Amino acid sequence: MTTTTLAVLVPLLPLLGAVAGLLLGRTAPGFVRPLAVLPTLAALGLAALVAVRQGGGKAIDAATQLTPTGSVPVDLALHVDGFAALVAVLVGLVATCVQIYSTGYLRDDPRYPSYAALVSLFTSAMLLVVYSGDLMVLLVGWEIMGICSYFLVGHYWETPEARAASLKAFLVTKLGDVPFLIGLFALAADTGTFRVTGILDAVAHDGLDHPTLVALLLLAGVAGKSAQFPLHTWLPDAMAGPTPVSALIHAATMVAAGIYFVARLLPVFATSQAALTVLAVTAALTMVGSALAALAQDDIKRVLAYSTIGQLGYMSGALAVGDRGAAVFHLLSHGAFKALLFLAAGAVIHAAGTNSLAAMSRTSGLAQRIPDAYWTMTVALLALAAVPPFAGFFSKEAVLVAAEHTALGDSDTAPAGAGWIVLVAALLTALLTAAYATRLWLLAFRGRGPSVPEHGRQPLAMTTVLWILAIPSLGFGLTVTHLDDWFDGHALTPTLTTAVLGTGIGLVGGLITYAAWRHTTALAARTPLGAVAAHPDGDGGQVEAEAIASHTPAYGSVSAAADPADPGRLLLGPLHRHAAAGFHLDALYDALFARPVRAAARLVRFLDREVVDTYVRGAGTGAQWLGRAVRRAQTGNVQTYLGALLLGSVVLAIAAVLVATAGA
Repeated sequence: MTTTTLAVLVPLLPLLGAVAGLLLGRTAPGFVRPLAVLPTLAALGLAALVAVRQGGGKAIDAATQLTPTGSVPVDLALHVDGFAALVAVLVGLVATCVQIYSTGYLRDDPRYPSYAALVSLFTSAMLLVVYSGDLMVLLVGWEIMGICSYFLVGHYWETPEARAASLKAFLVTKLGDVPFLIGLFALAADTGTFRVTGILDAVAHDGLDHPTLVALLLLAGVAGKSAQFPLHTWLPDAMAGPTPVSALIHAATMVAAGIYFVARLLPVFATSQAALTVLAVTAALTMVGSALAALAQDDIKRVLAYSTIGQLGYMSGALAVGDRGAAVFHLLSHGAFKALLFLAAGAVIHAAGTNSLAAMSRTSGLAQRIPDAYWTMTVALLALAAVPPFAGFFSKEAVLVAAEHTALGDSDTAPAGAGWIVLVAALLTALLTAAYATRLWLLAFRGRGPSVPEHGRQPLAMTTVLWILAIPSLGFGLTVTHLDDWFDGHALTPTLTTAVLGTGIGLVGGLITYAAWRHTTALAARTPLGAVAAHPDGDGGQVEAEAIASHTPAYGSVSAAADPADPGRLLLGPLHRHAAAGFHLDALYDALFARPVRAAARLVRFLDREVVDTYVRGAGTGAQWLGRAVRRAQTGNVQTYLGALLLGSVVLAIAAVLVATAGA
């Protein structure tokens, strides 16, 4: 079987699994789980085979025209280079782990068949984005992911938080998709093609007529899909969905799509120094702002959500300094340990019966109750904090090295100012990342108080997946540093300067947080924040749904759950209240956009009811009155009719005489 055929089957198999799962969900429920896991697992195997055959060498290209358009053609095209091959393996691995994990986590959920089918469709759409060689076909997968995210985030639609989060995710990402679509059309108008290879050739030889306009329009779409400032606010709220969905969105699909898109078309963005500077500033704000917000969150999943936003900022920063190898390296590394973090968090939520770190800190014994989740989450947090030799260390250092080279003028792709912006922000974020990772670990696993209630053993499917993902979280970085051919041929090994500086700053952040935790724990009165109800042994999804519904501070007033033992309050001081609320961006958007739109809607409704409807009602009333007058004139008396006819004739005659006299 040719490599092209294998590449076509990779996104096709999850799609067929999704269709079959939906059709057989009610009639043959026993087939739902195999149809969820096996097609995705087969796609992973084929993606790995495609990656081996591609080998980091020449890209695999194939195309066939879909239909004549009369202008710029649209082709069903494949373009599999080293980046695409590796990202497809990541997507397949994370999606397979999520499907296996979900068989235990949502084993008693009545909506599991539709959930599993949507996850398969989500996976297929992301694989289509990864392998697509035509931007319009890529756009199809891009939009399907947005639709799937709407349904998956709103899986617990009984809770108002989930309904609001799904609607917000859909609207914000679609807001970014509008300029993205315009940017695609502008790019095709400049280059004469939607094909990735054709666009890159046109940029290399002729350039673009409107490089800055095209780049900024495309970046607006990327900001929405990949949760970059200022369109990032949907991602923390999306945590109202099931935890496996969070792992899929944050690690391998949706948010990764925007970063991958910029990496694939980086020469287009490199034609505009202004666009790279804008991307650098956006990345810096995203990194630092999200790290500060993560340090103040009470909900464990919101901490990880803001962490994802910050790590996406790292990737955007690498792209802003023109190093797509470092960006994709961090994308792959982050995908492994972030999937592990979310899936381990699901086990923690299942065991603790709550999403609240404050509630967890007032109980003890959680680490002993769930040793698999404890040890694997510790590995993932070390990778997140970029502690050597874990995967996050090598990929973060690759970003720092790229920023350092640009800042010192060793790169001609991006301006030196962009390099300094990314470098300073990345170092500050490294400090904050170590701080909130340490805080999460201490509050979740080193709490003091009553023992955690028994919620039943973790299903084997859940714990097995955690250890599978722990392997790349630990060893992926060491492996990739020896695969230069897959990353544009340049080495991704850290330099001594960035390694010492980045690791030292991270160590300082962790130690400061630990010292703050010791101080606040000694001073805090260990009064339980609230009763943590014990749930019977059941599926994690039901526990999570109840946790979402019961823990108001997690999704409502996020700054309401005061925990005096929280080191984040001591470290942030007066900034804590603002960071916990995401620096009030949602309130700002509500004041600038939502309220004016609602006011305009009320005005339109008033005008429609009181003005337009008044004329409509008046016309009807006038017709009724005229009808009554005519009805009263119909007396049935012939003499009355003749008299009226004679009177009318006289009136007409007088009118004719008056008109004639006036004309003379």
